[in-house]
Amino acid sequence: MKKSTKISLSEKEIPRQWYNIVADMPNKPLPPLHPVTREPIGPDALAAVFPMELIKQEVSAERYIDIPDEVLDLYKVYRPSPMFRAVNLEKAIGTRSKIYYKYEGGNYSGSHKTNTAIAQAYYNKKEGIKRITTETGAGQWGSALSYACNHFGLELLVFMVRVSYTQKPGRKLLMNSYNAKVVPSPSTMTEAGRKILEKDPDSPGSLGIAISEAMEIAVQDPYTKYSLGSVLNHVCLHQTIIGQEALLQMEKAGDYPDVVIGCFGGGSNFSGIAFPFIRENIVNDRKTRFVTVEPSSCPKLTKGKFMYDFGDTAGMTPLLPMFTLGHNFVPEKIHAGGLRYHGAGVLVSQLLKDGFIEAKAKMQRECFEGGVLFARTEGILPAPESNYAIAGALDEARKADLEGISKTILFNLSGHGHFDISSYEKYFEGNLPDHEMTTAEVEATISKIELPD
Repeated sequence: MKKSTKISLSEKEIPRQWYNIVADMPNKPLPPLHPVTREPIGPDALAAVFPMELIKQEVSAERYIDIPDEVLDLYKVYRPSPMFRAVNLEKAIGTRSKIYYKYEGGNYSGSHKTNTAIAQAYYNKKEGIKRITTETGAGQWGSALSYACNHFGLELLVFMVRVSYTQKPGRKLLMNSYNAKVVPSPSTMTEAGRKILEKDPDSPGSLGIAISEAMEIAVQDPYTKYSLGSVLNHVCLHQTIIGQEALLQMEKAGDYPDVVIGCFGGGSNFSGIAFPFIRENIVNDRKTRFVTVEPSSCPKLTKGKFMYDFGDTAGMTPLLPMFTLGHNFVPEKIHAGGLRYHGAGVLVSQLLKDGFIEAKAKMQRECFEGGVLFARTEGILPAPESNYAIAGALDEARKADLEGISKTILFNLSGHGHFDISSYEKYFEGNLPDHEMTTAEVEATISKIELPD
């Protein structure tokens, strides 16, 4: 087996700034609204939840924002992350296209979430915060923030979506090892959790529910803040270090992508790989396509509605303009827990609305099939979420072959699947169910969206 080609960068080539796509978007995103007055909110409205420096980043239109030295020092432990040309995968499917992947799993959390966890913990510490609350779906975000909080001397309380808490005990134990307290959500610790359990004692939970629980605890204590692992503008901002490195690596490879692909839950890893390349399309008239791949059981981009909705189930967040399935939506128990979110980030939603990106939905068995093929050819067992990006890349290569052309394909391998081995066991046993939301089901769940008058 031929060794896949690695495209490396030196430590000196780590970007010193994050890229803010808002500066270059032709249509700026609509503002968040107060949940009661429906008026646009300012930075002060977020001060009970986030430290001020993150709020400034959330509302910023500045093109580049400096990365603090303390954050860079921790980035240097695992960055620059490697890019590979997947020559063995190309050979296995017999494609004439070139497939590259950026691997974000080579750090202590095993996923891209580390890029924003370090930054968020740092800014909270600088503001004198003592404790952070957060949610986690599959556990990658909780793992990343657990280490970052422990490093900066912060307490961390994690509400882990119950179905993932049960499916992935290794993730819980990793968070415990990094000194975090982990609670299955919905829980009896919060009013939001208790209300859900009263209606459904066997609720599998959702990211929307877990966000509500974490926010409820955070607003009760001035020395506690809340951190979110995806969706928000400042989270996507921190992840752009991925795409900026990828631009340099593609240049070193003497190549440039025709299509850039990322799996999609709330938008953080797709934004990280895609936003710097989208800028090249906007500013330098490049013609790259950008494809998000989401689960057929949670199709907010492909079947959802663009509207103002809450980011959480209890309605504690501002109203955000997004593609959504409704904040009360509870997805099926697929193993890609990080993709089980009802809405899409504001920036990605606007870019999709304006036609800068494309969206597709896929079944989980096909995605696991692609993930197993990738493991056998490239040697990395992907996270279930990353399998969706792999399946999207395989689709692009096979389509190009049918058209008799060659494409250069780049996707973000957002993390490894070492803590998700039970999901692969179910795949090999033929016990991994597929589920696709019908248009009628989507319309029914959207019709149930309850917003304040």
